Amino acid sequence: MKPQNPKPLALSGGVIHYGYLLALFFITLSGFAQIPIFKRYYIADIPGLGWLAQFYVTHIIHYLSAALLLGISAYRISEYLLQRRKTLNLTPSGYWRGGLILALMVTGILLVIRNFEGHLYSDNFVIGLVLTHLALVIIFLLSVLACLLFKKKWTIRL
Repeated sequence: MKPQNPKPLALSGGVIHYGYLLALFFITLSGFAQIPIFKRYYIADIPGLGWLAQFYVTHIIHYLSAALLLGISAYRISEYLLQRRKTLNLTPSGYWRGGLILALMVTGILLVIRNFEGHLYSDNFVIGLVLTHLALVIIFLLSVLACLLFKKKWTIRL
């Protein structure tokens, strides 16, 4: 038997895919918990869901999910630019969703900076930033739903 060359170590596509879905689920859930709709509409009163009404718990979950999403995005962008650009092409829906994720990350990072002492944001800018972030979330989630319904993929093979 001829020994096969081992493939270079890389994260499995399934691990990245399910990590992305998990991060997307928890960042959305914790983001809406920050509003705080779960306490207002008594969803947090359902046994086992009381943590959705605890601001600091959902805040930490949101930040951890955001860190996971940033890491997965950095990995996927690096992988695409270094390896897969030769075999894959982004679709228009891939560019659209990627642009929405980028805009969400930028507005999210600006909102994190707002939490630091000494920021120079005006109140009107913060309100606009929060509303922009929320609008982008809704547009992104509707885009994901439309892409699932119409089977639009991120990439196509060349």
